[in-house]
Amino acid sequence: MGDKASLILAPIVAACGVYNPMVSGRGLGHTGGTLDKLESIPGYNTHPDNSLFRRTVKEVGCAVIGQTEDLAPADKLFYSVRDVTATIESVPLITASILSKKLAAGLDGLVMDVKTGNGAFANNLGFANEIAKTIIHVSNNFGVRTSVFITDMNQPLGRTVGNALEVREAVNYLTGVDRDPRLHDVVISIASEMLAIGGLAETKKEGIKKVNEVLDNGKAAESFGKMVLTLGGPANFLEEVKSYLPEAPVIKPIPSEHTGFVSGINTRNVGLAVVELGGGRKNATDGIDHSVGLSQVVGISEKIEAAQPLALVHAQNEDQANQTIETIRNSYSISDSNVEPNPIILYLLN
Repeated sequence: MGDKASLILAPIVAACGVYNPMVSGRGLGHTGGTLDKLESIPGYNTHPDNSLFRRTVKEVGCAVIGQTEDLAPADKLFYSVRDVTATIESVPLITASILSKKLAAGLDGLVMDVKTGNGAFANNLGFANEIAKTIIHVSNNFGVRTSVFITDMNQPLGRTVGNALEVREAVNYLTGVDRDPRLHDVVISIASEMLAIGGLAETKKEGIKKVNEVLDNGKAAESFGKMVLTLGGPANFLEEVKSYLPEAPVIKPIPSEHTGFVSGINTRNVGLAVVELGGGRKNATDGIDHSVGLSQVVGISEKIEAAQPLALVHAQNEDQANQTIETIRNSYSISDSNVEPNPIILYLLN
């Protein structure tokens, strides 16, 4: 939920010298999709032909695209069968679906995260662990060095949920305008591991140093801008991001009814609230509204005063906004005493 990490990771590791072809999917249900976020960008080609895909990776160092007709074409057929045979949660089929696209992209190494918690597909640690270990086993047998982080999804990642809003947060992260600490922890951990697997860092400390360098000198942001341009987006997207991304006409605060500390968030319900706004899909064929969602989302353990916003809702009309306000209020638990949130990185398997 609110996972814009892929948009940030790809240009970072590209700026460090790792070639990073990334094949991503759309959102369904309460989960958001990387592809939907990218389609907020005018002109961005999420389904380039193989020639443009390869050229973008070669020239820029990264390309984040969707599954094309000739890249793991059987996966769509298998997924449609899983949907009607109650095998969506089959670990072997989950593994096959993920790795068919990853391996078809021609990887030498793979680093990914499996999320667990009330906002994740794998809503318990055992299920997440099983998925991660199976992916590592199969991927290693194909000769691809693989690491999988188990990460916490008991609250949204970052401060936004929604497509254009998350793209803007990703750009703000890359350009140094604002970097949410939990999002930063995920990015630094995964990026440094990618450099290690890619042979560009011998230690985690060295990897983190290189990641921070390309963030500080602007090369990571430059890589993102080049990727957007090469795949059909605006040449000045980074400089004029606000003017290019769609904005919802109604923006309202979601005031807390209580004073205290945020002790829990029903993250799945937060995601479903964005779906109801039109920012996600109930069915695979549904269209989406890229402008709607939530921003300035308050996280677990943060102090909140009565009437202070838990988030801002971005909606198409007042009725949608008011409905979302009630849903989000009911998704938050406020306590008198503070609680420690789970660490965002639970552990690493490789």
